Amino acid sequence: MSDLHERSPRSETKLLRLATAGSVDDGKSTLVGRLLYDTKSVLADQIDAVTRASVDKGLSTPDLSLLVDGLRAEREQGITIDVAYRYFATPRRSFVLADTPGHVQYTRNTVSGASTAQLVILLVDARKGVVAQTRKHAAVLALLGVPRLVLAVNKIDLVDNPATVFADISSEFNELTTSLGWAPEDVVEIPVSALHGDNVAVHSQNTPYYDGPTLIEHLESVPVDGDNEGKHDVGLRFPVQYVIRPRTADFPDYRGYAGQVAAGSVVAGDEVVILPSGTRTTVSRIDTADGELDVAHAGRSVTLVLADDVDVSRGDTIASPSNSPEPIDQFDATVCWLAEKPLRPGARLLLKHGTRTTQAIVGALVERLDEQELVSEASPETLELNEIGKISVRVADPIVADDYTVNRHTGSFLLIDPAGGNTLAAGLVGDAIAAVELGERV
Repeated sequence: MSDLHERSPRSETKLLRLATAGSVDDGKSTLVGRLLYDTKSVLADQIDAVTRASVDKGLSTPDLSLLVDGLRAEREQGITIDVAYRYFATPRRSFVLADTPGHVQYTRNTVSGASTAQLVILLVDARKGVVAQTRKHAAVLALLGVPRLVLAVNKIDLVDNPATVFADISSEFNELTTSLGWAPEDVVEIPVSALHGDNVAVHSQNTPYYDGPTLIEHLESVPVDGDNEGKHDVGLRFPVQYVIRPRTADFPDYRGYAGQVAAGSVVAGDEVVILPSGTRTTVSRIDTADGELDVAHAGRSVTLVLADDVDVSRGDTIASPSNSPEPIDQFDATVCWLAEKPLRPGARLLLKHGTRTTQAIVGALVERLDEQELVSEASPETLELNEIGKISVRVADPIVADDYTVNRHTGSFLLIDPAGGNTLAAGLVGDAIAAVELGERV
């Protein structure tokens, strides 16, 4: 533990968004609890409560999974059933971790948690190795364009010949991730024991065959600029969330457009285009609650004030004129179906893209992905719960979207039940399946 906190901090701490994935009972909750414990990100009274609960269960060591399995149903069943976001930090970096379930029926939660992750920790039980759910999660993560993976081979202390087991699992996983398009340098395998802390925060003497970084060392050092928006310069994308009109004595004529920069950056004085109308104007000011900015980069929430009194509404997009996308009302998309009721051609749904929600009709079901064999079945009759497929979509109002392989933020959408408002599918504009099957990465 002391080794972790004796490292000198970097001059600039960057945030890393990560998620966990894996099969049931692979030890995700224990690993997340271990990360929180070893980085001193939990309060003393929480540790005391976990220690007492562990003693009541007849355990000789604290059950760190109790730090994160907070729902009563999770504690009773010993499983994680919902996505929860955890926050922890080291002297070198801050982290936001989406802890996702392992049950196959909760694959939709994995999609949600990993959709914005820059890195995913995929756990396997050393006694079981790479299983069907591991392959499914890897395929989903490939479709989502997650830049980097860590394979945490957990419970390595429970197998005979751990060096051989670790080498065999790593080899099989490397073969899988290569076929899905990850470069070898973007995938790291680490043998760990989440229960005992081996190779989580400190190097373990129990794994002399492994000379790589601990899990936390790797998380501290991995580049955070690996998102595909860093590889594809699409220019400014600013979906308008809200039109601000105070109409007060101090601001009688103020009109600002609030939202978050989804891609690129914007500088006061930039020429921009309003989509889908195509009207051009100039950004006269960039406002925040803390004052004006000269420039706002991707991820920053700001209010843009425009030089001209043009027609801009919630759901419109302010973009760079030089490389602005054409608004589309028909397109192909890759979806992960998240509902019990199957998807059929002709379904009438709502589509939410950025800040715009519009009516949509699903046309053809073009293909369905077999995530185990990485092959497609053409023209399926339905998409069932947790199945992934390519579909055609027509929307009532044009959307301003980029291909998902170009930009994750502007290329994603949701399909929603118009009656109940439930999310039915997570969608990616374009043919993400083709990239997986061809072994390409976004």
